[in-house]
Amino acid sequence: MGKPKFSLENKTAIVTGGASGIGEAISLNFARQGARVIILERNREAGKKIMAQADSEGLNIQLELCDVSDSEQVNEVIADIANDYRIDILVNNAGIAHVGNVENTTPEDLDKLYNVNIKGVYNCLYAVIPYMRSRNYGVVINMASIASTVAVADRFAYSMTKGAVLAMTYSIAKDYIGDGIRCNAISPARIHTPFVDGFIKANYPGKEKEMFKKLAATQPIGRMGMPQEVADLALFLASDEASFITGTEFPIDGGFIKLNG
Repeated sequence: MGKPKFSLENKTAIVTGGASGIGEAISLNFARQGARVIILERNREAGKKIMAQADSEGLNIQLELCDVSDSEQVNEVIADIANDYRIDILVNNAGIAHVGNVENTTPEDLDKLYNVNIKGVYNCLYAVIPYMRSRNYGVVINMASIASTVAVADRFAYSMTKGAVLAMTYSIAKDYIGDGIRCNAISPARIHTPFVDGFIKANYPGKEKEMFKKLAATQPIGRMGMPQEVADLALFLASDEASFITGTEFPIDGGFIKLNG
């Protein structure tokens, strides 16, 4: 028998922001499918938690403390990884959110989002692509958002950065299609992560259940997505079963983009 569907056996995957939320689900999903997963994470406590989970399951997950907005850190960490392993898969998942329109988005807010959501993706691409190109093989998955392509209220800066992520996806796919590198983007709608719970608790104290239901109802399908659902899409795109797919955005949105009219 051949290898099972969607196997990542003998593959090395780098997942940025891979210790919490969607990133955590992707890291665990890939490792359970046989990949060696190397997480780039700046949150030490989140890193400890996922490493404990990996140890309990016997998963091949490694943690590198790294701030993706720092190009020197990224270059150093990627070079160290490449000295030991082939880099087969890069998931640019690390990102931060911001709520606000143009009037209440300060220059400091804008710089903060740019540094993580745009420059962080660029830094990892800049460091990883040469290693993939040298082997004529690689898979890049960028985490965009429905806000990349449709208007979402009070997401001015966030939408801008995720639009840039989508544009980078198309550019990488186009420029390196002849080098065996595939690049696609995943665009989630609202996903139930710890960030959502924290946002509701901070902004709507005492009304958590009510606000959760209200936010969930904005998805036509009637609920928020789950991190595991995004992780399963990422697994497909990272696998050899998706070898004919590149330069494409994949909304995972409960019908938000097409059914909210």
